[in-house]
Amino acid sequence: MARTTDTRERVLQAALESFGGPGYEATSLDDVAAELGVSKQTILYYFPSKAALLDAVIDLSAAELAGALEDAVASSPPGWPRIEAVVRSVFRLALRRPELLGLIREVTRLGPPAATRLTDDLEPLVVRARGFLEAEMAAGHMRRSDPRLVLMSAYSTVIGVATEVEVLRAVGVEPGMKAMVRRRTELLDFLKSALVVPGSEPTST
Repeated sequence: MARTTDTRERVLQAALESFGGPGYEATSLDDVAAELGVSKQTILYYFPSKAALLDAVIDLSAAELAGALEDAVASSPPGWPRIEAVVRSVFRLALRRPELLGLIREVTRLGPPAATRLTDDLEPLVVRARGFLEAEMAAGHMRRSDPRLVLMSAYSTVIGVATEVEVLRAVGVEPGMKAMVRRRTELLDFLKSALVVPGSEPTST
């Protein structure tokens, strides 16, 4: 049983790296099998089709992303520090697991039904984030706006900037830590200026 679980996890990880790197359409089941040194039939034993494999990879990726963001939320106080912690968490993922954010970008490009599955997987997290923004706006800490539009804009911006790591690596350029810190700082400054009501919260350290 342990060997079965291990093989399934290896298939998922190899598919995540391929779908989040070269891309879903550029990757065949034969490619994944060759990467693992197994037969295509081994993959089909666990996942009956390439689409089924993508679904499983989406579920895995969404769970990992949600877990990382939940940890960031749980370890930070409300207000701007919580948003800052979430952004920092995404950037850590970009450096440690670039294929994860690459997969999210790829699924967004593919559109339905893959993008719909990702949206459904992340919906509980989105609902909590929307509630947080509504509470912060009601308290006068955040600028009044449609929380759904704020989330959509922030999500696109943060994921877009963070996935630059994966894009650069795809063309053989290893991004430097200083450059990533600078991009993260610029993004945080932009988000704070756009979201936070001046003077409503203490400066984070």
